[in-house]
Amino acid sequence: MQKEHQIVKEVYAAKKDAQKADELIRAYIPYIRSETSKCISRLCTEQDDEFSIGMIAFHEAILGYEKEKGAFLSYAAMVIRSRLIDFQRREARHRGHLSLNEAQNDEERTLMEELADDRDHYEESVNREATRQEIAELSAVMKNFGVTFSDVADNSPKQQRTLEACRAAICYAAENAELLRELLQTGKLPMAQLVRGSGAERKTLERHRKYILAMLLIQTNGYEIIRGHLRHVLKGKGGLPA
Repeated sequence: MQKEHQIVKEVYAAKKDAQKADELIRAYIPYIRSETSKCISRLCTEQDDEFSIGMIAFHEAILGYEKEKGAFLSYAAMVIRSRLIDFQRREARHRGHLSLNEAQNDEERTLMEELADDRDHYEESVNREATRQEIAELSAVMKNFGVTFSDVADNSPKQQRTLEACRAAICYAAENAELLRELLQTGKLPMAQLVRGSGAERKTLERHRKYILAMLLIQTNGYEIIRGHLRHVLKGKGGLPA
């Protein structure tokens, strides 16, 4: 997970600095070659046109990446594959004079429509895989703290007043880096600090300790996809702070 955080940091720096972008691309040449080889089903060399396209696509991925899109390397792989598919089909069209607007089947769908669908389905697949990986990582981290997803579901506050109390504690902790560090180091919620900082009653926070703990683990470990989803679902209902 730490490695992914470092990559994201480097990507955001490369967005604003062409030299850093070049350095990042050079550092990931083996990765680009590997992903390109997978896409063309043969070993790719740096002399191949496909390798150049993979490099350009990787740079495009740097410029277009946002944390909400999941893990950077998964996103970069998707962009590389998409650009190589475009290239291969352009080559096929030039060789056989294939028209993108010519119907390809009995349903009279054109190749352009088929390609758009291919890209959409692949992006959905990548996003699903990135989400699956985040959930698996979060599950493993929660296990170290003695919490499961079932515990969180059973421990979730039901009443509005309780939801707001938990939200106040989560917001306070999320904005307090020292408190979050203490949580990760000790494996325990610093309950006294949460009570003082949020103004919530201790018995309320104690009753929903596992719920609050899970929400704070999501805050501390960079689970961008999960956090974005929870912000959408739990907005104003005691979930993650905006």
